[in-house]
Amino acid sequence: MVGVFLGVFFNFAPVVGGNPEGERLARIEASPLYKDGQFQNSVETMMEMSFSDMLGIMGEQLNPGPERSPAATIQTVPFDAKTWAEDTTDQLKVTWFGHSSLLVRLEGKTFLLDPVFGKRASMFSFMGPERFDYEYHVTVEDMPPLDGVIISHDHYDHLDYPTIDKLKDIVPHFYVPLGIGAHLERWGVQLDQISETEWWDEIVIHDSLSLINTPSRHFSGRGMTNRFSTLWSSWVIQGKKQRLYFSGDSGYFPGFKEIGDKYGPFDIALMECGAYNKLWSEIHLMPEESVQAAVDLQARVYLPVHWGKFDLALHPWKEPVQRMMKKAKSTGMKVQGPLVGQVVVVGTPVPEKVWWTSVE
Repeated sequence: MVGVFLGVFFNFAPVVGGNPEGERLARIEASPLYKDGQFQNSVETMMEMSFSDMLGIMGEQLNPGPERSPAATIQTVPFDAKTWAEDTTDQLKVTWFGHSSLLVRLEGKTFLLDPVFGKRASMFSFMGPERFDYEYHVTVEDMPPLDGVIISHDHYDHLDYPTIDKLKDIVPHFYVPLGIGAHLERWGVQLDQISETEWWDEIVIHDSLSLINTPSRHFSGRGMTNRFSTLWSSWVIQGKKQRLYFSGDSGYFPGFKEIGDKYGPFDIALMECGAYNKLWSEIHLMPEESVQAAVDLQARVYLPVHWGKFDLALHPWKEPVQRMMKKAKSTGMKVQGPLVGQVVVVGTPVPEKVWWTSVE
């Protein structure tokens, strides 16, 4: 019965998304990034774990330590969309909503990155990683007018069906890696609202602003049998005077330096620094590697993401940012560690307050 339930669920549940077919599948199969029936990383990447490793992880997941999640409510700043929308200056601004969900404004254009506003980073509404307790959780209804949504890859903590379902009628365009359009179309997003790109593809939004799909070292998949069926990416948003980098999820690899040499220096790099483990270190950055990647990218300011909202690994919830801060200090990297919901104006003095130290 369990097998029947899972078979029906993965074939018919909307949250799982769709599989590439037709013209989309033909484009995927013609891609130089797609070999042997799946997308490939640019460097050899090992993801296999031994049976004993898997048993150890299962044991730790079933018996989490006391510091894996915060015991207290995390202070947040209610997002003020009216002020954001009324500000017509050309300041580069970023607001972090926890994990990898961000709102960015660059040279007058506003983009939402990897929005996950649901209660869980999971295919199930009743089980799976549940978000930490925030004073205020942002919603789609809180958003200012958006010029687009940018997605890095299709994992549940980055591509959230309930959130996209609410955004599809108010967002003019979705910018995604190749193959992810199949998920969006199943969820009701119109084909002319979707731009799918491969690594190094550039989309010109207007004369002074471009979105560039850049490599990452990761994987994809939302079901039991579709790993590596859609592409995973990082993104560069490049204007005449301002440049921003968003890492998505990635292990450390030479691609960071290549991106930095080609498109840097960056005014700010939004870098994954959490949900790591030595067993999957080739597909997620250790905090120290995350800072080094920002150095490779020639970033002037580092903002840590992929932490602070979900328990997706085995480390204490504060550990990613604590390790990152220590490494950043040794390299001289400037860090922005904003409260959830706080508007960061890039180029203004970097606040020295580290809010997470006061949260148990």
